[in-house]
Amino acid sequence: MTVDSSAPRVRTWAGLIGSVRIGQAAITLVLVVVGSWRAAVDGVPLPWVLAISLVFLGWYGGGLLLGERTDDRRLATGWLLGLTLIWLGAVAVSPEYVWLAFALWLLAGFVMRMRWALPLSILILAVVIAAPPLHTGTTSYANVIGPLVGGVFALGISRGYLELVRDARERRRLIASLVSTQEEMASLQDELARTQRESGASAERTRVSRDIHDTVAQSVSSIGMLARSALESDTDAARTRALEQIAALAAEGLADARRIVDDLMPAELDGTALGDALRRMLQRLTEETGIAATLHADEDVPAPGLDAEVALLRTAQSALANVRAHSGATLVVVTLADAGDAVRLDIVDDGRGFDPSGLDVPGKGGGYGLRAMRARLRELGGGLDVESAPGDGTALSAYLPLGRRGAAPDAGGIA
Repeated sequence: MTVDSSAPRVRTWAGLIGSVRIGQAAITLVLVVVGSWRAAVDGVPLPWVLAISLVFLGWYGGGLLLGERTDDRRLATGWLLGLTLIWLGAVAVSPEYVWLAFALWLLAGFVMRMRWALPLSILILAVVIAAPPLHTGTTSYANVIGPLVGGVFALGISRGYLELVRDARERRRLIASLVSTQEEMASLQDELARTQRESGASAERTRVSRDIHDTVAQSVSSIGMLARSALESDTDAARTRALEQIAALAAEGLADARRIVDDLMPAELDGTALGDALRRMLQRLTEETGIAATLHADEDVPAPGLDAEVALLRTAQSALANVRAHSGATLVVVTLADAGDAVRLDIVDDGRGFDPSGLDVPGKGGGYGLRAMRARLRELGGGLDVESAPGDGTALSAYLPLGRRGAAPDAGGIA
């Protein structure tokens, strides 16, 4: 949020600085034209006027181009001193070129440090005051007070302009650092989520394998031993007793298997259909956030199997979490439909939307949840489509084929 709110201000500062530079160049050009025109009127030969104007503007323009490519203060100071020498030559030809002193004062305050800008500005002021009496033998209070006020004003403007430049640079540096930090944090969060998921999956696999080993595997092993004992027995009574023990162990193993399967089933799907689980999820969303939520579920949607139901449920949970946290939506519509050879889950909201082009590029500002949804569905042969644009809401469509891994067991199975 900090980056988003500060970026417009930085662009404002950059625009202001650019406007000041354009204004400074325009003022210089106007002063050259005014000074040259007045010098020509006073009788300075036109070739001299044109030569002075072209040399001054050429040196000035070259400095502006150089300033765009380097921040070398010593080089800029040398350029300004050269421009001052050109101006001194122009003033020696005609006192009308004292008009250009205002441009030099502006540049002195911006290019040079204050301890050097001030002596140079005083020197320029002295030349401006001395030029009229040296050329004409007369002067006036206006020739002293006017340049003094103009010099102070120009120097103050240039120092303020320098502060604007420094402030804009510092803002750009801070924002670049903040953006880099946010990208690093997003990458770390993705890595942490992946590590936690892998750790949780490993722990769950360990628990399930331990449960199977301690229950179902032990029952199957005992059944094998009893079966061999019955085959080796010589009496019908011993065989009957062994078969009764095998039946008891099989029933016990079946109960253990059911218990393990029930533990793996999400609580939302415990004893209910996927449509009912989605309906309760949307009801909670509305109660907690005020977002209007609607579910359209086909009554004849075939059961896609436990793995598919879990994947679709997790997809809906993650998508609704994004709606809750990021979309700013007022309405979300969820559709569970039979697509012939697949089950399709569509989730559409009227929120602010986003640009989905960077979802598959890690470290580009998020999208981990959507990438995780897509990976989960692809493992079951399905997929995920995302359509969105800034300001146009988001439409998410998940689909899984029927008859794949995780299909519902038949009546004779564990269920």
